Amino acid sequence: MSCEACRTIPPVVAGEYTPKGQYETIAGLRTYVTGNQESTAGIVDIYDIFGLASQTIQGADLLAQRLNAVVLVPDFFQGDALSHDIIPPDSEEKKQRMGEFLATKANIPENVKVLVEAVQDYKVRFPTVAKWGALGLCWGGKVTALASGPDTEFAASGQVHPGAMDLADAKALSIPHIVLASKDEPADVVGGYAETIATGKGGYVETYSSMWHGWMGARANLEQEESRAGYIRGYNKLGDFFAENLS
Repeated sequence: MSCEACRTIPPVVAGEYTPKGQYETIAGLRTYVTGNQESTAGIVDIYDIFGLASQTIQGADLLAQRLNAVVLVPDFFQGDALSHDIIPPDSEEKKQRMGEFLATKANIPENVKVLVEAVQDYKVRFPTVAKWGALGLCWGGKVTALASGPDTEFAASGQVHPGAMDLADAKALSIPHIVLASKDEPADVVGGYAETIATGKGGYVETYSSMWHGWMGARANLEQEESRAGYIRGYNKLGDFFAENLS
């Protein structure tokens, strides 16, 4: 498993993407399932507020192939994600829509509970998985961080261009954790995560200074060379991290 091909994600598709997995209902949620369903490693991939976007689905496929793992993308929003016109939230109408969404469909504490309960069903559905990991993009990063404290069900977890970062979440981590931040996240909190992880929690923190919030999720621009390169580098780094911590 030391060859370069084994340590690199498959080629990224810049145009129209054909998913490699399929959908099924698990734990009461429509869930994208990709990868080796008899693997010993599994990852729950928690999307951003734009839901089951093509770029996010491709990212799940990349990790599944890189790790020979099963990767699940549950639809917490039940098909009712936000649309891209919410960005930027520069009007009262947009701010109201965003606030209502975060208080209902995307309520963080409620979705942490949904995730924790869903893992019990994942264990039954995929009995060969010995170690589960969790990955969150933006909104999903907050859910992931809060599910990575004491008594967590996960062996390792991570956040990409995290949303609502809080140093208290870093201090509560009980497992190895990776943070890939964009230039738009608060540098002091990202630095606090790095300091906390360095004290012995295990993990990795890096800021992609030329990338924007969302570059590895629904706002990824895979047609643009620099953006695609950042997306590829990010998913390779995630692959390295989870390969080390879920094996």
